Amino acid sequence: MAFSRPDDTQAAPIEPGDAPADLAFATFAAGCFWGVEDFFLHVPGVVDVVSGYTGGETKAPTYYEVCSGRTGHAEAVLVTYDPGKVSYDELIEEFFRHHDPTTPNRQGPDVGTQYRSAIFTHDAEQERLAKESLEAFAERFSRRIVTEVVPATTFWPAEAYHQRYVDKTGRASCHVANW
Repeated sequence: MAFSRPDDTQAAPIEPGDAPADLAFATFAAGCFWGVEDFFLHVPGVVDVVSGYTGGETKAPTYYEVCSGRTGHAEAVLVTYDPGKVSYDELIEEFFRHHDPTTPNRQGPDVGTQYRSAIFTHDAEQERLAKESLEAFAERFSRRIVTEVVPATTFWPAEAYHQRYVDKTGRASCHVANW
């Protein structure tokens, strides 16, 4: 029998082109999604942030499947933002400010491909800006940046108990600023 909780429900998957009118999507993986969600929620111009899974092969993966490291997914956040209030470049700045992009498949105590550093791009312009950012941010770190820049794929929202986890539990975020 599978382990379940009353709040193990997952929302419907979100496709890369599904952003609401006049808003845009940005998708980032920077380790444990709880902390990533929390810091993006505090960025002016961000409308919503959803924790979930992307970049893997399994349809409708669960937290336990992703944590096994066998689905290929990264723990990630889907950021819905107003481009008139915050730029994609500013979101990339926050991404690099809040995690260590030089550690392959690891953030702090979390180890595995599901904790990789990645920018999942939703269009050609995001891809260009993300790739340019790798060079621009390289000088801020003493080691080589290992962040992947790959096209966004289906985003599977995590189970309900993961959404707004820091707010729900009062636990501190698992991320620290790097500079």
